[in-house]
Amino acid sequence: MLGLVAGQMIDGVRLRDLVSHRDARGDFTEFFSLGWDGAEPSAQWSVVSSVPGVLRGMHLHRRHDEGFTLLRGHAFVGLRDVRPGSPTEGVSALFEFRADPMVALTFPRGIVHGWMFRAPSIHLQSVSETYGEYGDDDNLGCHWSDPALDIPWPAAPAIVAARADAFGSLASLIAETLRIDPSFHYRSVIR
Repeated sequence: MLGLVAGQMIDGVRLRDLVSHRDARGDFTEFFSLGWDGAEPSAQWSVVSSVPGVLRGMHLHRRHDEGFTLLRGHAFVGLRDVRPGSPTEGVSALFEFRADPMVALTFPRGIVHGWMFRAPSIHLQSVSETYGEYGDDDNLGCHWSDPALDIPWPAAPAIVAARADAFGSLASLIAETLRIDPSFHYRSVIR
């Protein structure tokens, strides 16, 4: 099954089927349109390749929204809503994607997120703030295996960045986020 495979949808998360128009030349797929409901412009797009067994995450950003579209391969995306006051605060979700059919997953700031790849993969990642604008106070994380995340990853990752492997618990991440920004809370609109 593709799409949401565990947990439940989180408020502000959007999963959009992308329609490919194929003919003898190949195909054309509209990836983003400002006319879509809830669509927000991105400040940066990146193409990321990953080998099988890689887990990227679990990260949390207070200032920017993100998008994920798998172009090639097989991936799982885990999310956890930690936004105080959100109607889905404490809810987790695990999505499974293959490159066909293509979908766009977007989510707002305040969602802990990570992706695990089961095959050689390439994905598009969009952010509403450029990587040059990232600060240490907005590039936080917790360890992917913390049971409090409630994300049933299909397997343990073979490769995790040293920084991400050293992340602490979800509880410490939430405490650190509130220490840095006591006004951190649910925002009903993706900005």
